[in-house]
Amino acid sequence: MIRNGHGLAGGAEQPGPGSRPAVRVWCDGCYDMVHYGHSNQLRQARAMGDYLIVGVHTDEEISKHKGPPVFTQEERYKMVQAIKWVDEVVPAAPYVTTLETLDKYSCDFCVHGNDITLTVDGRDTYEEVKQAGRYRECKRTQGVSTTDLVGRMLLMTKAHHSSQEMSSEYRAYADSFGKCPGGRNPWTGVSQFLQTSRKIIQFASGKEPQPGDTIIYVAGAFDLFHIGHVDFLAKVHGLVERPYVIAGLHFDQEVNHYKGKNYPIMNLHERTLSVLACRYVSEVVIGAPYAVTAELLDHFKVDLVCHGKTEIMPDKDGSDPYQEPKKRGIFRQIDSGSDLTTDLIVQRIIKNRLEYEARNQKKEAKELAFLEAMKQQEEPSERGSHST
Repeated sequence: MIRNGHGLAGGAEQPGPGSRPAVRVWCDGCYDMVHYGHSNQLRQARAMGDYLIVGVHTDEEISKHKGPPVFTQEERYKMVQAIKWVDEVVPAAPYVTTLETLDKYSCDFCVHGNDITLTVDGRDTYEEVKQAGRYRECKRTQGVSTTDLVGRMLLMTKAHHSSQEMSSEYRAYADSFGKCPGGRNPWTGVSQFLQTSRKIIQFASGKEPQPGDTIIYVAGAFDLFHIGHVDFLAKVHGLVERPYVIAGLHFDQEVNHYKGKNYPIMNLHERTLSVLACRYVSEVVIGAPYAVTAELLDHFKVDLVCHGKTEIMPDKDGSDPYQEPKKRGIFRQIDSGSDLTTDLIVQRIIKNRLEYEARNQKKEAKELAFLEAMKQQEEPSERGSHST
C-alpha cells in the first residue's frame, strides 16, 4: 500500500466536511501507458468522495486477461501515485473487483468509466459490485485510448499534430488498427480528441505562486508522459521547501524539428492535460518558446531553471536555448535517475507490435461478443413487455 501524503492521512475514520464520515472511493485498472484519459477518470472518481484509493494490477494478471503491458508494474504503480487526485495506491490489486476488496479498504463504492472490462473468459469484471449497488460510473474521455497511441507509434504519421487534419490514410489505419474483422465497438475505436477550456480548468490547480515560494521553470516536449518525466519532476519538486513548478511545453512543430520522425506522439493539447495531472506541477505554459528568454524569466519571476540529463539541441540559429538562465546563474541540471525516454517506449511497442495487434483484436472480439449477448438478453424482455 502506497500512501501519497496528500489528502486525508488516516482514511475513513477521519471526518469529512461537516463532521460526516469520509467517503472512500475505489478505482482499479491496468493503468498501462497512463494518459490524460486515465487521469480524467481518477479526477471524476475523486470528486465523488473524499479519499481515493487506486488498485493497480500486476504484469501477470494483465498478461493473462489482456496481453503484455507496455510498462512494468513498478513503473505503473509510480505513475498512478504521481496523479494529483490519488490519495493511495494498492499494488497487485485483483483483476476482478469484489465486495471483499471494497470492504478490505473500507471503500463505499468503486468507480469505472462507461466502457466495459472483461475477464479472459468474457465476463464483466464489475458484475459483483454492480449487483450489490456499490458501483458508480463516470464519463470516458473521448479521443484517447492506449490503442490509439500505439497506433500512432506504429504508423509513424504526423496526423495527430494539432495543426494538421487527420489524413484519410491515418483514419483508415486508426479505424482498422487491432480491430477484429467486421466489428467496430464504441470503446476500442479511435476518435479525435477535442480540447476545451473547461477541461483545462478541471485539470489546472488554479493556484498562484505565494510569497516565499521558489518558482522553478522546466521545459520540454513531455511526450507520452512517463516515469522518466515523473522521476525528473519529483526531483525538481524536492529541491526546495516551497516549490512552484512551471512546465513549458513546446509546440508540436518545435518538438518535431528537434526530435524528428513523427514526434510528438501526443499533440500539444494532450500533453498539456497529462502534465497538469501531475502532482509535482503547479502551472503549464502551453506552447512555450524553445529558448528560455529573459522575457519569460522576468514574466514568471523564475528563481531556478532545471533540465534533465538528456541532450539539449541547439536553437535554430545554433545558440544554446538555456544561455540566459546560465548567464544569470540560475540553471541547474538534474539527474532523475531514470533512463526511460519516449524513444525507448516506442521501441518496446515496435518490438511487441504483433502481440499488441493481436491483443487489440482479441480485446475487441470479446467486447463485441459481450455486447451481442447483452442485446439478446434485452430482446426477450422487450417482447415480453409488448405482449402484456
